[in-house]
This record gives sequence, structure tokens and C-alpha cells, in this order.
Amino acid sequence: MLDTIIYIMIFMMGTVLGSFFTLAVYRIPLKKDITHERSFCPNCNHRLEFLDLIPVLSYIFLGGKCRYCKEKIRPRYLILEISSGILFLLFFLSFKICIFDILNFNISKIGLLIYGIFYISTLIIIGGIEKEKHYVPNSLFIFSLIISLIYIIYLYILNVSIYKYVIYFVLMIVLTIINIITSKKNKNSYILNVLWLILFMLISTIEEIVLLSTIIAGIIYLFTLLFKLKKEDKNIPIIFYLCFTNIIILIISNFI
Repeated sequence: MLDTIIYIMIFMMGTVLGSFFTLAVYRIPLKKDITHERSFCPNCNHRLEFLDLIPVLSYIFLGGKCRYCKEKIRPRYLILEISSGILFLLFFLSFKICIFDILNFNISKIGLLIYGIFYISTLIIIGGIEKEKHYVPNSLFIFSLIISLIYIIYLYILNVSIYKYVIYFVLMIVLTIINIITSKKNKNSYILNVLWLILFMLISTIEEIVLLSTIIAGIIYLFTLLFKLKKEDKNIPIIFYLCFTNIIILIISNFI
């Protein structure tokens, strides 16, 4: 019974994060505040209240419409919230954390779980923005560096060898500096962004997961390239593919 309650709580937390991801993907490229500024209806600009912002339930109870202007809300928001809830529930289950681990505060498992939540959240936001805007904002480079550094310190505390992670981290810093400098000159390199993302993945997961993610993302890229040959829009979100293949493979490998 207690396990079921925990699973429901994890799913609900995932739906809340799904709602936040939608907001972050929209606001971060516009350099808007994502933590303090209240949400509003994009049609009538009316500030949304608490009852309008409950993930999944608000959409259902309001009939998929804004409570103020009655404009229809795209169902993709509901789908994203539910998908996010399922994703984080699967991620939690893949860690095989039991009640004993939680009650006794198993720092090894719980620490990895918390970092994993931040890692997956970062990848979702990066992938979402890249798919919509075809670039990665500098703020996400810096945030990724911060959580990567915290993770390396955590591994050091657990007496895990961190030499290779430090090398990856230093390379991430170099690429981040280059990206920030070149972005000011409107010369942001997409290839450098991909390399930076791979380094971030190498710090956060094992090499086999990153390799498999890259291969699958590359195959998807080739198929998408062939499909878009005769279309005007030739932008192919390889970073988006990398982010989401990495998340899926990470969860599957945890179960295995």
C-alpha cells in the first residue's frame, strides 16, 4: 500500500515537472523568468490561478479551455504532462528503490536518483528548445556545468575515481566558453553544441549508453534527412534526438 502511494506521488511530481518543462521551453529562449513570474494564458494574457495550473486535472475539469477567454488549450500540454509523469515513474522504478532504502536514507541510491531527475529534466529542456529554436541557450550550458560539478563532488565523496569525469568537465568548460563567445558574434557552432552534449552525457551516464544513444540518434538523423530532402525546412534536431534516445536507453539499462 505504501509503495502504491509513493508511485502515485512520483507520477504526480512527474506531471508537475512536465508542466514546468513546457513553461521553460517557451520562456528560456525569450530570457524570461521561469521561477517567479506567474503563468498566463497566451491568448487573453490573463494571469492563471492555482486551480488553473494543476497538471492533468485542470485540463480535464476545464474541458481543455481557458477559464477566462474559453480559448481551446492544445491537447499536447495534457499529453506532455501525462508522458512526463509516466517517464519519471519509470525512471524511479528502474532504480529499484524499496521502502527500506527510503526510510534508511540510502545516500548512494537516493543521491543518484536526485541527480538523475536533474539530468533528465535538463535533457528534456535542452531537447525541447533545440527542436523549437534550433539552438541551445547559454544559460543551459552554465546550469549543466553546475549540476555536473555537484555530481563529480558527490562521486568523490563516495570514493569513486573521478579522473575521467574531471577531464570531461574541463572539456565542457572549454566548449561552453567557446559557445558563449561565438554566440555573441552570431557564429554559434552546432557541431560544438553536439560535442558539448555528448560530454555532458559521458559525465552523467556510462560510455556504452552514450555510444548507443549516438548511434540510434544518428540513424534517426539519416532517415529524417532523406525524408526532408525535398522540403524547404532542412533543420534536423540531432540534439533533440540525442537527448531523448539517451533518456530512453538510460531507463532501459537501469531495468536491465
